[in-house]
Amino acid sequence: MQRDHQWLKVRLQTIWQKYFPDVQIVNNVFVKFGRPATTRLGSIKYGRRKENRNTIITINGHFKNPEIPEFVIDGVLAHELTHYAHGFCSPHQQAFRHPHKNGVVKNEMISRGLQDLLKLEKKWIKENWVKFLKEYHG
Repeated sequence: MQRDHQWLKVRLQTIWQKYFPDVQIVNNVFVKFGRPATTRLGSIKYGRRKENRNTIITINGHFKNPEIPEFVIDGVLAHELTHYAHGFCSPHQQAFRHPHKNGVVKNEMISRGLQDLLKLEKKWIKENWVKFLKEYHG
């Protein structure tokens, strides 16, 4: 199956339904592949409109490559959804002052049953990311 924006949208919806069913979608949330990057795996931001702002989740363009396991992409999507749930770049009440301080993302993901996915993603990145970049980014 080709990894395109539609494929990414389905992955996001699946993760949202399975692990974040209590997090209401309160604005338009878009997900897309961005440019291939060496350090940033994903990001979440508001769109440019001032009223009824959209949330845009951008995933590293390298993740279109089927050599990147789906669990890595799912882990990054879950990470960005955690930010959305915590009120960062979403209309939800902001739960924390800082988006990453004191392991709030990791703790949230573990509390939602994502600890195995988190371990797999981190292990793959640690063991394979640099080698992948040397082969495909250079």
